[in-house]
Amino acid sequence: MNTSNFVSIPASMFEDQEMLVFDDQRLTYGRLWTEIQQLGHALRALGVGRGDCVAVLQTNSHRYVQAYYATAHIGAVFLPVNYRAKLPELEYMLSTAHTKVLLTGDRYVEAVEQLRPRLLSIQSYIALESRQHGMLWLDELLAAAPSELEPSEVEDDDTTILMYTSGTTALPKAVLLTYNDFTAYVTANVEMADGTPRGTSLLCVPLYHIAGATNVMSNMWSGRKMVLLRQFDPGEWLRTVEVEQVTHAFLVPTMVKQLIDHPEFSKHDLTSLQNVSYGGAAMPFPVVRRAIEMFPKGVGFVNAFGQTETTSTLTVLGPEDHRLDGSAAEVELRLKRLKSIGRPLPDVELKVVDDNGQDLSAGEIGELWVRTPRIMKGYGSKDGVTSPLQEEGWLPTRDMGWMDEDGYIFLAGRKDDMIIRGGENIAPAEVEAVLYSHPGVDEAAVIGVPDVEWGQRVVAFVVPRPGVTLTGDEVSEFCRQRLASFKKPEVIRFLDELPKNQMGKVLKKDLRSQVEGGA
Repeated sequence: MNTSNFVSIPASMFEDQEMLVFDDQRLTYGRLWTEIQQLGHALRALGVGRGDCVAVLQTNSHRYVQAYYATAHIGAVFLPVNYRAKLPELEYMLSTAHTKVLLTGDRYVEAVEQLRPRLLSIQSYIALESRQHGMLWLDELLAAAPSELEPSEVEDDDTTILMYTSGTTALPKAVLLTYNDFTAYVTANVEMADGTPRGTSLLCVPLYHIAGATNVMSNMWSGRKMVLLRQFDPGEWLRTVEVEQVTHAFLVPTMVKQLIDHPEFSKHDLTSLQNVSYGGAAMPFPVVRRAIEMFPKGVGFVNAFGQTETTSTLTVLGPEDHRLDGSAAEVELRLKRLKSIGRPLPDVELKVVDDNGQDLSAGEIGELWVRTPRIMKGYGSKDGVTSPLQEEGWLPTRDMGWMDEDGYIFLAGRKDDMIIRGGENIAPAEVEAVLYSHPGVDEAAVIGVPDVEWGQRVVAFVVPRPGVTLTGDEVSEFCRQRLASFKKPEVIRFLDELPKNQMGKVLKKDLRSQVEGGA
């Protein structure tokens, strides 16, 4: 099934139902679908066909949503670009994806112009917001395009979204997600729109994140009106909930903390909220407990844990497990489960295995393996598509954890030392590669340490070259120029040497002990 049907089918039945709100734009299903088809026409006229890549570099907007569905409708591949990436990262993603058309927001035009001579595959540049020199303008393309467009033939296994995610290597990994991956996720978790009110969803996570993509598709298919924020701002979020009478919202833990810390939190009417889902990173226990106490009693909290590779959510800790009432024994049990990621969804199988892939019993820590019909097609590379799937379709998640007797899953850290800060994945090897490129750095190692606000902080240990004197500010600025801001080390410590084992491997657990022990 083509995912553009998530809009076209409801639009054919409920044309006048208001569906998408962004700034001063309030779009019905009918208008949304018409403009999607117009954009699809424009892309086809630019030579985009099945399998070609269309990228967007922009914060959240109604045009961003239309760009995805138009791309899907004509069978092309959509690349939502992380707008926080630095120039080398942008160049890598856009080039390795063989991008044919790039749609750009005004604030990113200067960056694109700097890269343009090296982006050899891109044939057309489209300005999303206003006229820009050397670019087509989206408004003019839409005005000139017909309002109806026949879809391209696609296969369920065709890639519809190419999403880059940080992995264990120094470069982002290209996750290939198919039409069937999203269809399986959406149809298994929400009911199709029937014209009745389904509430209002507030979406503030970036659309280059898997949680943003699946939220857009689920809301469109279910008929729940979606209100988009360009980016998260706690004050704007609180005002929007009150004004738009928002019923559902998704947040990353960092956002939850910023909301409950906001000085005007108690001044806004949040009683319309029915469901607040959170995920993307580990939720600090003190933060979720405060949130339960501070949000209106009618709010049902949901912890949604998942991966890009599995088209979002794998396990859920539901509202009942967040309610801290009942007997003392019931409250104690729920407090314990608040530290878990819940239990697998109905379409997910999960097991805990040892290093040899053998099943472990309840309470034993091992790697989490999952099996679901919506596992990615694979990782894209210059050598083709590679898949980490094991025998019988099991996917190693690289997350360590354990399962209790009732099937609740508890995380115990990343097998590959992945750092997750504010919902963003950070590969230590990527940061280490930048540090090693500094002419005054002899050795470097990067770890993540717990942080109440951001989930984790990035800490770098640096050994200067003999005879070289480095300062933390100098190294920090060097990293700032070469990495997205959230990847830059917040703490830099200088050592005479890194602790290593007999094989020369850096003992990162010793480094963590130094930080967490206050050394």
